[in-house]
Amino acid sequence: MSLLNSLYSGVSGLQTHQTMMDVIGNNIANVNTIGYKEQTVTFADAYSQILKAGTNSSSASGGTNSFQIGLGVQVSSIDRNWNSGTTETTTSTTDLALNGNGLFIVNSNGQNYYTRAGSFTFDDSGKLVTSTGAVVQGKVANTDGVLPSGNNVQDIIVDKNSKIPAVSTTNVSWGGNLKSSAELTRTENVVLSGNINSDSTAASIDQSPITVYNEDGTAYTLQVSYTKTATNTYDMSYTVSLASDTTNTAITSGSITGLTFAKDSSGNYTMDAASLAKFDGTANKVVDANNKLNFLITGSTLTQNASTETLSGSADENRKANVVTGEVTVYDSLGTSHQLSLTFTKIGTNQWSWSASIPATDTKDGKEAVTTGSILFNSDGTLTATNISPNNPTMSFVPAGGADPTTIKLDFGSGFNGVTQTSSSSVISSLSQNGSAAASLSDMNIDQYGNITGVYSNGNTKILAQISAATFTNIDGLVSVGNNMYSAYANAGTATVGSMGDETGTTVTSKKLEQSNVDLADEFTKMIVAQRGFQANSKVITTSDSLLQVITNLVQ
Repeated sequence: MSLLNSLYSGVSGLQTHQTMMDVIGNNIANVNTIGYKEQTVTFADAYSQILKAGTNSSSASGGTNSFQIGLGVQVSSIDRNWNSGTTETTTSTTDLALNGNGLFIVNSNGQNYYTRAGSFTFDDSGKLVTSTGAVVQGKVANTDGVLPSGNNVQDIIVDKNSKIPAVSTTNVSWGGNLKSSAELTRTENVVLSGNINSDSTAASIDQSPITVYNEDGTAYTLQVSYTKTATNTYDMSYTVSLASDTTNTAITSGSITGLTFAKDSSGNYTMDAASLAKFDGTANKVVDANNKLNFLITGSTLTQNASTETLSGSADENRKANVVTGEVTVYDSLGTSHQLSLTFTKIGTNQWSWSASIPATDTKDGKEAVTTGSILFNSDGTLTATNISPNNPTMSFVPAGGADPTTIKLDFGSGFNGVTQTSSSSVISSLSQNGSAAASLSDMNIDQYGNITGVYSNGNTKILAQISAATFTNIDGLVSVGNNMYSAYANAGTATVGSMGDETGTTVTSKKLEQSNVDLADEFTKMIVAQRGFQANSKVITTSDSLLQVITNLVQ
């Protein structure tokens, strides 16, 4: 028999185990390479020589088996382990780790490649690129933040100087509650009390000012004076002026004359019946429709004695006006912000008035812009659109600074969505407004679906681009071309390109990098196996050589 076959088998063993060591060495070298996929080697026996062919059995004899001698070993396959590696947290938004079987698509010199390594950055032109300059592929949104349909990919380019124009506010939605048991906002009753000093020689005796409120909750000052016209007889007069008016200019006034005091059974001088009756008429009712004032003045407890003067008065037991206020920032066509205030005041059972205003400093004519109306709640506290007056209320003003005239819809909602009236406390706030100031791009986020979202200086966001992914029917058919990239090759199949999510079964995580999936313990174990296999095959060669030497010596 020939000893050359054993030599060749040993040589093939050395070669295949050397290949195994090459793969192991490459795996260990890439233990810290992001996105690297471990490779494994499998062996197969080589062609076997038939020394004796087998025979079938017959009626006269049994069958025999074939005799074969193998001719060594060969590499059957070198495969990649595509299982995901562990992820490492980073601080860069453009560091991305894939979850699933998809791969990033990158383009280098017009050729598409594929990678699991998501260490990307933006270059000076706004392209999202790898460390070698390959451009990440996906979709780029239009100026409205809308991505194109279909699965065609292009270079992902983001304009870092991107700006969004100002958007004028056209709608403000309001929500909250108005307390159903709240008192009326306007003053209803003013009670005069105390004592008039009968020995006073003053031309008129002034009572301390009393603060009263109109239907809108605006404060006014009620000033009451008493003038002595005869013994125990006085005329009472009053004036009403805006509390904010330092000149105390009267907007309405009135008087009740001939208030006479007589000694009662206790020896005190109180108003006689005729005088008391004057507080039951129209003279004591202050009504000013223009200023929305409507209250009664009563003074049944007033006295007149020689004791100290103690005149006083109170409006509805000194309660404050019931005014519920909400505010929201709105924007004009130039992006200038304005403070829109909305106030509610109770004017009757289930009925409230509302007033929306823009400060005078924000208007072109320098006057406060005001819009008013009323709402009527249903008995269950809900609001019906038809019970809002005027219907479809709006707030209009011409901004200072050259912006277009602005009209804003005031949406109070309906049913239990929006403004309600229940027994809960009163609170009103803006739910939303659709305007914004002009802004520049300040930051970016990348979500699990690969959407690159721009965050602008005014807090608004807009989709700028979307990273695509590719999947293959046979991912093992990809071939490595270096720089963490793979190329579609024979038997890989055609790349299926799609969006992250259900379409590709792949998502992405920002500020994460997928690490190598090489297991060092496993590689070192394989290294020992390869070493021992190499040693054993080398022993076969040296032993075969020794036998050949013996045969050679036979002819000496």
